[in-house]
Amino acid sequence: MHLDYTLTLAQPNQDEAVWAILQQGIAKRKQEGSTQWQDGYPNLDVVRTDIAQAEGYVVTNTEGTVVAYQVLSARPEPAYEALPTGWLTQNQPYLVIHRMAVTQTPKIKGLATWMLQQAERIATEKGIKSIKVDTNFDNAPMLALFKKLGYTYVGEVYFRGSARMAFEKIL
Repeated sequence: MHLDYTLTLAQPNQDEAVWAILQQGIAKRKQEGSTQWQDGYPNLDVVRTDIAQAEGYVVTNTEGTVVAYQVLSARPEPAYEALPTGWLTQNQPYLVIHRMAVTQTPKIKGLATWMLQQAERIATEKGIKSIKVDTNFDNAPMLALFKKLGYTYVGEVYFRGSARMAFEKIL
């Protein structure tokens, strides 16, 4: 599926647009009865840090409007070091995906799939052979997406005191 969208590093002047999309994601998670993202995280300061560290990526449409966001980080995730069951890969670089959110108005079918495929492309271009990611147990859309794209469930990780399902895909 080809979408007419572009994935680029977020710029400081896009922070408010990113935050608006994350707020839609926060509201959606709440509407679905989830506790994920209901504790003041993420927030605008987190977005600004993502952008300052050159890890926040925006998806824009042909008009240049920000329609989605994700963090792609090549820095080791400390919470992942404590995974008792172990990852598929050990002691090698990996890309982490965090804070993925897609606009809810309008809904764009296939965009989240495309975003993960773009993350895989970026990892491959950087010579990284593994993507690691986590989500809440009740985030059915993300869980379905990971299954569809061949991610392997590897166990639980903990963020801010809550267990999350961890996945890895070897590229």
